[in-house]
Amino acid sequence: MNLSQLLMVIGVFVLAGIVKGVTGMGLPTVAMSLLGLWMSPVQAAAMLVLPSLATNVAQCRGPHLRQLAARLWPGWMAIAIVTVAAPGFGDTDSTESAKYWLGAILITYGAWGLWRPVLPDLSTRSTWLSAMAGAATGVVTAFTAVFVLPWVPYLQSLRLAKDEMVQALGLSFTVATLALVTCPVSPRH
Repeated sequence: MNLSQLLMVIGVFVLAGIVKGVTGMGLPTVAMSLLGLWMSPVQAAAMLVLPSLATNVAQCRGPHLRQLAARLWPGWMAIAIVTVAAPGFGDTDSTESAKYWLGAILITYGAWGLWRPVLPDLSTRSTWLSAMAGAATGVVTAFTAVFVLPWVPYLQSLRLAKDEMVQALGLSFTVATLALVTCPVSPRH
């Protein structure tokens, strides 16, 4: 990596960190989308692991751990298992395929943010829906290293208080980041 690439990477992470600081999420989404402009998604995901893990672990602190764990563990388990087991980065036949998946998820997430639909209150059905949302998120994570869809809309539908939501995001993204770290990456990439 030459000096100009290093400066661009630092700039991307500064911008992504600002977004994370303001919104409580977005570091992987911003970093993957910008780093993906000049490197493969596999390389970008590898660079993303430590900064993402550090910011998410910091966000995990709070008084709601026990309640959130009791409510969200099926989803977290599904995210972890499916991310590791899904044919994602390690089995992708081409970097272009991974870039298309990443682009599609980022466009979908952007459209979701602009649309801002009113979600139904799913707080009473969270146990079984948590596992379904987690499994779907695991597939997306395995292919793109972005773990916001459909997990963030699912969390929004639980009507969590602000502090609970911030902690739930930190805990969930920590689980997804750790699962991503364990994904096997093919040596051909």
